[in-house]
Amino acid sequence: MGLLSRASYVVRSKVNSLLNRAEDPTESLDYSYEQMRDELKDVERGLADLVAQKKRLEVQRERLQKNVEKHNEQAREAMRQDREDLARRALEKKQSKLASIEEMEEQISSLESTQSDLEEKKSQLQERIERFRTKKETMKARYEAAEAQNRVSEAMTGVGDEMADVGRAVERAEEKTDEMESRAAAMDELTERGVFEDKLSDEDAIDRELSQGRADREVEAELETLRAESESKSESGETSEASADADREASADASDVDESAVDESAVEAELEELREEEGGSESKA
Repeated sequence: MGLLSRASYVVRSKVNSLLNRAEDPTESLDYSYEQMRDELKDVERGLADLVAQKKRLEVQRERLQKNVEKHNEQAREAMRQDREDLARRALEKKQSKLASIEEMEEQISSLESTQSDLEEKKSQLQERIERFRTKKETMKARYEAAEAQNRVSEAMTGVGDEMADVGRAVERAEEKTDEMESRAAAMDELTERGVFEDKLSDEDAIDRELSQGRADREVEAELETLRAESESKSESGETSEASADADREASADASDVDESAVDESAVEAELEELREEEGGSESKA
């Protein structure tokens, strides 16, 4: 393949690819339908011209037929006047007109046959156009449904051109936002470190450090106070617990003493009763 042939092939392939991408099947179907309707109009115009031509021939044939009758009358009148020469001339014209009439009848017959064929083709073409119109509308509906389904699928999966643009826009927005957040964090850090001075404040870096030191001391003082309060509460709790233990032990000892005292007096009373019973029994003896 030569250089020019390769270049021509490449150009044709590129053009074909562009046409395929630019082609809309619904528009192609509508265009084909319009072309078929134009063909039907051409057939109808041709049929009308043919009928008009046939009508002209029929009018001429009728005129010739009238001339034939006229020439017959001329021939009869000439013979009544003993003018055979005029009668011959009238009959010759009659024959010429009859020949023309016969030729016209053949033409009219041919035109009628052509008219019949055109009318049949016109009817067939109308049926084809009607079938094509129905199929065209069906194909257009299917194509539009498939196109809508394809757009929805591309939107759901994010593979379409528009969704790809949206995805890139989101990525750029995220990158810009991250960059701005990082820059803001860096500015805050540099401001806290005193690298950048606050133009709206009279404090400088030394004032901020001193303020921070005072705040730290105040926090430490509050912590010491809390520690002291916690320790005092714990010591007082231990003292009260020890005194409570001592009270509980004293109460236990006292109860033990009382119980022992109660028990001995009861025993002495029972012994006294026994002694009295023994003494009474001896006196009776």
